Amino acid sequence: MRGLKGTRSAPSSSDLPLPMALTQLLLFAFATVVAAAPRSVPAGWSLHRRADPEALIPLKFSLAQSNVDKLEAFLLDIADPQSPKYGQHWSPVRVKETFRPSSETVNTVHAWLTHEGVQADKIQLSPNGDILHLDVTIADAERLLQADYYEYSDEDGSMHVGCHDGYTLPEHVSMHVDFVWPTVHFDAPRSLSRRSASTSPPLWGRDGAGKTPIDNLAAIAAADCDTSVTLDCLRALYNFDFTPVSGDVNTVGVVEFGKNIYRAEELDLFFGTYRPDQVGNIPTLISVEGGDPDAGGSEDEASLDIELMMGLLGPKQNLSLYQVAQQNSSMDPTDRLLAALDGSYCSIAPATDEGITDCGNKPRTNVISISYHLNPDLNDPAISPVVQRQCTEFGKQSLTGITFVASSGDGGVAYGASQACLVNGTLTFGGAKGTFVGQLPASCPFVTAVGATSVPPGGTTDQVEESTTDFPSGGGFSNNFPRPSWQDSAVQNYLDNFAPDYNATIFNRTGRAYPDVATNGYPIVVAEKGRFLHTSGTSASAPIFAVLIAAVNDARIAAGKSPVGFINPALYSDAFAHTFNDVIVGSNPACQTDGFPAAPGWDPVSGMGTPNFEKLRDAFLALPGMLSTSLHALSGQAAKRFAAAAG
Repeated sequence: MRGLKGTRSAPSSSDLPLPMALTQLLLFAFATVVAAAPRSVPAGWSLHRRADPEALIPLKFSLAQSNVDKLEAFLLDIADPQSPKYGQHWSPVRVKETFRPSSETVNTVHAWLTHEGVQADKIQLSPNGDILHLDVTIADAERLLQADYYEYSDEDGSMHVGCHDGYTLPEHVSMHVDFVWPTVHFDAPRSLSRRSASTSPPLWGRDGAGKTPIDNLAAIAAADCDTSVTLDCLRALYNFDFTPVSGDVNTVGVVEFGKNIYRAEELDLFFGTYRPDQVGNIPTLISVEGGDPDAGGSEDEASLDIELMMGLLGPKQNLSLYQVAQQNSSMDPTDRLLAALDGSYCSIAPATDEGITDCGNKPRTNVISISYHLNPDLNDPAISPVVQRQCTEFGKQSLTGITFVASSGDGGVAYGASQACLVNGTLTFGGAKGTFVGQLPASCPFVTAVGATSVPPGGTTDQVEESTTDFPSGGGFSNNFPRPSWQDSAVQNYLDNFAPDYNATIFNRTGRAYPDVATNGYPIVVAEKGRFLHTSGTSASAPIFAVLIAAVNDARIAAGKSPVGFINPALYSDAFAHTFNDVIVGSNPACQTDGFPAAPGWDPVSGMGTPNFEKLRDAFLALPGMLSTSLHALSGQAAKRFAAAAG
């Protein structure tokens, strides 16, 4: 990921602008660079007309942050099992100050804008110091960025203003700017946010491969776990016998985007059969941007996540629901979630900011589960700066002690269930033969990606699972993020001994490899719309693994230790090798290839394998980390009890 060299001083609003004499030295005799130049209108959108030159738009310059090149080292300092500082998580204030863009960065961009005729009092620096915001006319935006702005529409009639053909910045400015928006990055069309809502392939959506109704629930009560996966099956598969002891001091959350909602009656239908002590309970709502789980929408994803997580956790462990509204703006839902957690992407005062009202004002949970794919992992100038910035934000939040868990996808080595592969530089849906395409956030190295497994036909929970054959579990190698040091040994072993001999252009052998682990993804029993169903997908796998990590945190908190936070370096370490069941059967075909085969050790289908909870818990309990370092993740009475337990 892109970073600035060295540590630079953090600016304040009083740092602006540079003296005019120095400004003049900076502004002349420079080359321009193309910041992004996609050649076609993004999928799901159609060009409507040229934008009104007199219309105002909120133009935002996301500034290059300080010390991003040190982010992995900072994380290893608190997440490597061999580090004496393991578990000593950072405060949110320390994170903000460490990565705040330098005065040089802020002043350079500000000076260029004023030289181009923007009034200084119209340029506002965000509270985090990472965005310069100005309201300008379309005509001024086109002049500043040498771009052509258009209005675009989707199938639902939602409108977006942008410049899909790209924009340019002076070279001396470009080095200080990650990206400018609204420009080339388009939010997912409303009609495409749910996979079933359109025949067109979605740009983002839930990870869930399919479902079939259960005609006779009684008949599956004692069925083998190869044909119907219940909560008892999951407990047996992962040696998971859990009764919380840390109460509401421990926290765990699940994210639902847009109109993916649950119904309390569906939860009770499920709990009535499989977890009677949860009947009448619902998750605690954390509404982001007005997200409303009582609104109309699709019940499949949220029902699956919440039934599995609450069912496995039990009534003594609360589940928080981050319900993130899908709005008609230039921001994708990941940005809104991250903004709510730490104020990133919030360009000016929250009360007036375009498209964002929740800026660092939402509680953080120790574990956050995400069962959605939100962007293809392409080395594309229209996408890469955006997803790299998002991944950086996941890493920064991981420093504070949050574990982010995400589904690895249901498209094998292609992007999403719509099987998108890269053909002659174009993202092509429908399983065309081409280059492998990963998905985000799973391929971000600061997220723990979870693949899907299933019990072999005729098998039992005493056997090691295999990679699911109901759908190709997502996995492969990132096109945006280099392989982190903590997975070098495991991944290189796979590449040297088991990887297919594909052409060098088919996948990026030096990229971050995923998934990291796997849990069951087929055939999961859920309740939805008044009936029981078999469903499948890594969409189930992620929340299952998130529950196990929440239970690990419960045990560590009870022992006076901090939550585990960023877990990937530990999972790949020798100290955790015995905590996994090695999955060696299966593959993840797509893009008219066989994908990757499962193999001994880490592989791009099942990661390190499926977890044995008791061994995983004990391995994390053996690591240090003071309890008091994660007080920022709590609030109110929970924080007081947390502090008391820490002594």
